[in-house]
Amino acid sequence: MEITVKYGKDGCQRANIPEKNLIGVYYPMDVESGPADETISRSIDNPIGYESLAQFLEGGKDVVFIVNDATRPTPTAQVLDALSKRMDLRDARYIIATGTHRDMTPGEYEFVFGRHLDYIRDRIIAHDAKESECVYLGESKNGTPMEVNRIAVEADRLVIITSVEPHYFAGYTGGRKSFLPGVASYRTIEANHKMAMRMEAQSLALEGNPVHEDMMDALKAVEGKEIFSIQMVLDRHHKIHRAFSGDLNAAFAAAVEVANKVFLVPVPEKADLVISVAPYPMDVDLYQSQKALDNGKWALKDGGKILMVSMCREGIGSETFLKQLSTSDDPRKILENLGMEYKLGYHKAAKMAEISLWGEMWAVTGLDPELLRKANIRPFGSVADAVDEVLSENPDARILVLAEGSVTIPKVM
Repeated sequence: MEITVKYGKDGCQRANIPEKNLIGVYYPMDVESGPADETISRSIDNPIGYESLAQFLEGGKDVVFIVNDATRPTPTAQVLDALSKRMDLRDARYIIATGTHRDMTPGEYEFVFGRHLDYIRDRIIAHDAKESECVYLGESKNGTPMEVNRIAVEADRLVIITSVEPHYFAGYTGGRKSFLPGVASYRTIEANHKMAMRMEAQSLALEGNPVHEDMMDALKAVEGKEIFSIQMVLDRHHKIHRAFSGDLNAAFAAAVEVANKVFLVPVPEKADLVISVAPYPMDVDLYQSQKALDNGKWALKDGGKILMVSMCREGIGSETFLKQLSTSDDPRKILENLGMEYKLGYHKAAKMAEISLWGEMWAVTGLDPELLRKANIRPFGSVADAVDEVLSENPDARILVLAEGSVTIPKVM
């Protein structure tokens, strides 16, 4: 049977897998999604915890929106389409929740803001974790110094536009994540992400997850702040399946419940080879594409191989984690080294080294093969080559494909 998976923005990879070997090709669950404008409008006009958006905005002298950058599939432009019928978009400013990511390219600005870009261009601020002025709000219970962009802290009305899907150490994206790490200082993000080294920090986990708890503490530091959120759950085609507006935490909880029905996918067994794809735009670099590896691990047998498929269009993303993965060919030694100190990015190395404790990491990317080998990732020129290698070693190998591995959590039933 020939399988086809996405590779880059418009490309694909193909491989022939005998039917006896193929467990299945899995996507987020199929769900019905109506017209985007209707879904968003219905949500905005029936907010949780507020009478209306108009009532929320009434009297606001400094309205600030926090929006995701282009590494997320959040359909911000479609939300702005709906909002433009309810307010003058120039009455607000817009902070891009870049966290520690780079500023966006001109094309990415167009993707995020759509037809509204020229109208509000001078109202847009790209958060810079190292350079933007941040306000100290105290420490979290875990000792994280809470430093957040002054513009967000001093706004008298905050509107957060985001999407909710599983996240490999925060449990889920969305909600509080727009605040921390979205518009936090580098020092704050580094302290928060250090807790991702702990086993409790996993996909789908909220209760007892120290990273999530830290993010919630950041919100408590601005308790009393007027915040209105618009949080969406997308389907496998990146169309808006459901949207929840109003109170940040209540809308987030409602979105998480729906997200579980979309992104948690039952599979019948674990596999000898898991092919996990990071599709565009989540294939921007190795740093972001790692999420496909982490999600795929839940379907991997002991001694199995996990093949990440990602163009990694802009390279590595951060050399810090890759250098750590290259310090030894023994994952136990890597984890031991990582435990001695922490720098932002080490959590990526830790999560990848954990996989190497029971399986092998393979990859099809646009990166230098030698760079991958040094990091204990075996490079392949194509998905077909990797499949042929597995079947040559074990003609009875069981193979499972996560066609959108960055956001699909396989659960063995």
